[in-house]
Amino acid sequence: MNIKVITVGKIKEKYIKLGIDEFAKRLSKYCNLEQVEVSDEKAPETLSDKEMQMIKDKEGEKILAHVKENTYLIALAIEGKMISSEELAAKMQDLAISGKSHITFVIGGSLGLSDSVMKRADYKLSFSKMTFPHQLMKVILLEQVYRGFRIIKGEPYHK
Repeated sequence: MNIKVITVGKIKEKYIKLGIDEFAKRLSKYCNLEQVEVSDEKAPETLSDKEMQMIKDKEGEKILAHVKENTYLIALAIEGKMISSEELAAKMQDLAISGKSHITFVIGGSLGLSDSVMKRADYKLSFSKMTFPHQLMKVILLEQVYRGFRIIKGEPYHK
């Protein structure tokens, strides 16, 4: 299986990088993992709705430039569907069985994802109704993908 994770913005915090590196190493046993960081657009503290939309659209164009046509795109969004770890594992397994071996996860920037990315998404996934820092969300996502592979393989880890 091929997993790609596209995120907006560069991760600067060392502790987050360490977490990402750890789960990337663990995932190497189960899949080919590609990580893509697209630059975020500079946004002043106060933005009009139009300015916010323009920034999300620019970031969306950068994201979509890295999305291949044959990939199954999962957008992380608060308004997405909340599922359990077991359900995520089952979804990943169902996709693999149906011949969709390329899965791309997208994590937007601080303003969220553009309408164009949301329209392209095959599935919208929510981890919570809470808002998380998008950098930290990458660690959480990679951990859940790793947990999903462990569940699929029937290996100990999941509790």
